[in-house]
Amino acid sequence: MASRSPSRSEEQFLCSICLEVFSEPVSTPCGHNFCKRCISHTWDSKVICKCPLCNRSFSIRPELSVNTFISEMVSQLKLEKRSSSMEHMPDFSEVQCDVCSEPKLKAVKSCLVCLSSFCESHLQPHLSAPRLKRHQLMEPVDDLEDRICPTHDQPLKLYCSTDQKAICVVCSALEHKNHTLVSLEEAFEQEKVSLQQTVAENQRLVGQRRLKVQEITAALELSEREAQRETQQMVKVFSDIMESVQRCLDHHTKVLEQSLSKHKERAQALIQQLQQEMCELEKSSTEAQQLSLSTDPLHFLQRCPALPPAGLKDWSSVSFEPQTCEGSAARALSELETSLSQKISKVFKEELRRVQTFAVDVTLDPDSAAPWLVLSEDLKQVHLTDVKKELPDSPQRFDTCVMVLGKQSFSSGRFYFEVQVKGKTEWTLGVAQESVNRKGKIGLSPKNGFWTIWLRNGENKALADPSVLLSPLRPPQKVGVFVDYGAGLVSFYDVDSADLLYSFTGCCFREKLFPYFSPGLNFGGTNSAPLIISAVDTESPVCEGLK
Repeated sequence: MASRSPSRSEEQFLCSICLEVFSEPVSTPCGHNFCKRCISHTWDSKVICKCPLCNRSFSIRPELSVNTFISEMVSQLKLEKRSSSMEHMPDFSEVQCDVCSEPKLKAVKSCLVCLSSFCESHLQPHLSAPRLKRHQLMEPVDDLEDRICPTHDQPLKLYCSTDQKAICVVCSALEHKNHTLVSLEEAFEQEKVSLQQTVAENQRLVGQRRLKVQEITAALELSEREAQRETQQMVKVFSDIMESVQRCLDHHTKVLEQSLSKHKERAQALIQQLQQEMCELEKSSTEAQQLSLSTDPLHFLQRCPALPPAGLKDWSSVSFEPQTCEGSAARALSELETSLSQKISKVFKEELRRVQTFAVDVTLDPDSAAPWLVLSEDLKQVHLTDVKKELPDSPQRFDTCVMVLGKQSFSSGRFYFEVQVKGKTEWTLGVAQESVNRKGKIGLSPKNGFWTIWLRNGENKALADPSVLLSPLRPPQKVGVFVDYGAGLVSFYDVDSADLLYSFTGCCFREKLFPYFSPGLNFGGTNSAPLIISAVDTESPVCEGLK
């Protein structure tokens, strides 16, 4: 049946959360109205209280005041609606006598044999006549025909638990001969108890789902805060970088401009001096030409020694080369690289310090260790021997590849652990999902359930699809492994330098994850050093610089 549409008067008093007529209407400080139960439940699942209509935030959860005007209007509306409904609703509360002529009296009993209901006076024959006394009487009901077996015209007195249906006595002897039969009353009590249990179970399941909704809502709000924090951090970091780039550009541009200005001043001084000497020479040439026209010997000889003018500079030793700017960009980039490296190093240190707060205590699982591996007594170290131990080949054990998993598993949240790889020429670290293949030759890749990096032949690689060659500035001596299960992230860090070695992103985890370790082959003892699960040192120099 289609739901009834609210009238125009009702629409003015609908709660925007449950979309029903207000129940205990209350007002928020911003002037909007809601059911007290709806807004309270909404705010119970929120860290910050916001108005669902205008989205205004309240730093302190506000006191809700009852809106008496709306409350009175809603009460009046409900009263009017109830009165209107009663006017148009027929009265089915009483079963009428089938024998009475108009007006019909109220029936006091119904007969399952006669399939009729009788008032007190018309019931008398059933109470006095011997033949009618054998009829089955019951409290008055309207649906008498539905209480008679359509096949045998007998009252439905029994309930077949096998077929889960009401039957008559004849049905029980024929179609339901070997079935489990009980009286209608007994079946009623049983089903009533079962229904109550179902209601209780449904309420329990509703409670579970309500808690899950709250959990998901809280996780989403935490994710939003984390994303906002990361966004602010990225904006700050990249703003600093852009400011550093701009400062470096401005500085080196200014240096070039100052150098060019000095070069230009020298050129102008030389040109000015040359032009002055050129004027003196031209003046001397003019005088010489005039003197050459003289016919007076004495005058000629008296003037001639004064030419050419004295004090001229010997310009053969003066040079002026064009200023070269080659290497300026390279020097600027080198300086910028140094500055950015310091900033990036600081960011990496802060990031490593943050993920170290998710450190967990990891130990090795002997039941998964390959037979050639030796674990320390505290289950924190593993190295390879040339002797294969006789161990039960359980489904959890790697039988061919020299691998071992951590004993602890993780199926949510974030976790971090550190492993010392100092002195080793081969190693593999990371995480593996629970269902990975543990028998025979194993390919390490995300599609096979492994997220790992390794050292082989002097090269560090991330075993992605395809593998990625890593280029750390120096061989890592201690590797940190961080996993954010919900975000699908696996990151590897050089703990000593705080450099991020590699990150697997966009992973889709659906199983438990276990820490993964492989010490690699011995190669005649050159790789005999153990892998050591080390405690996270929050007092290390990397962390000291962040306090």
